[in-house]
Amino acid sequence: MLIDEVEIEVRGGKGGNGVVSFGKMAHSGPDGGNGGVGGDVYFKAVSDLTALNQFTAKYDFEAESGNPGGKNKRTGKDGGDLTLMIPVGTSVIDNISGKLLFEMTLKDQIEFIAKGGIGGKGNYEFRGPTNTTPKYAQPGIPGDKLQLKLILKLIANFGIVGLPNAGKSSLLNELTAAHAKIANYPFTTLSPNLGVYKNKVLADIPGLIEGASLGKGLGISFLKHIEKVTTILHCISSESENPKDDYKSVRNELGKYNNNLLEKEEVILLTKSDLVDSKTIYKIKKQFKGKKVNSVSIYDFDSLEALKNIL
Repeated sequence: MLIDEVEIEVRGGKGGNGVVSFGKMAHSGPDGGNGGVGGDVYFKAVSDLTALNQFTAKYDFEAESGNPGGKNKRTGKDGGDLTLMIPVGTSVIDNISGKLLFEMTLKDQIEFIAKGGIGGKGNYEFRGPTNTTPKYAQPGIPGDKLQLKLILKLIANFGIVGLPNAGKSSLLNELTAAHAKIANYPFTTLSPNLGVYKNKVLADIPGLIEGASLGKGLGISFLKHIEKVTTILHCISSESENPKDDYKSVRNELGKYNNNLLEKEEVILLTKSDLVDSKTIYKIKKQFKGKKVNSVSIYDFDSLEALKNIL
């Protein structure tokens, strides 16, 4: 299952404690060293779209703490940095303020997220003319702590949208090596499915219903994935009693969620065209005057080849 939204807490490593120490020789005085610096936290973008799944088993992540100081004014070893792998297309949001911190848009992109704490001072640092034998040291400082929301928005060339049972998954399976679940009932697709056709990424977005932008059905969880696609493939079943209303219903939900989605390039696909006659197809196409409309069936070789040419 593709996890596309998680909440986590990240912390920079705690600084190491300073040390109280005195030299063994007479009159050698304090020699306690400073603690090491805590490790920093980074995010790195990877092409694995399931990388957010790791955060379902663990919520909080902390870089390595710095080591305490030592005798003879030795500074403790710095803590190791922590790099968390997240998918390309992930938005990193401060969960307290709601502010977008950054987006991971390129593979191998690295972003700094949390600073480690500084090490505490050892008693050597506190010596002075009026305090020649300080018997105290400073504890290490905690690192930065952030509560974050990570939201994955699929980056695809084509987003396949439509009402439930519009034939989206079947089409994706036929065009690519994807194995999306298909059946003759609504909401077969419970998470986005991806496929690749000649280096073009296709995303099958779970079926949208009226009210999806308000949280009804499954659509609200997946509308965000359409934001990053270049072109929308809008599937409408040729068997529909009112194809134009089906089209308007989905477009209405896209616009309510983000009006910019209506500006994306769009190709209308009349799916399951083998189940109706050519006269019906002609009548449906007339309803979409001025728009790109193509009839397609997974059982019609010529219609699939025409679609491949579009892709």
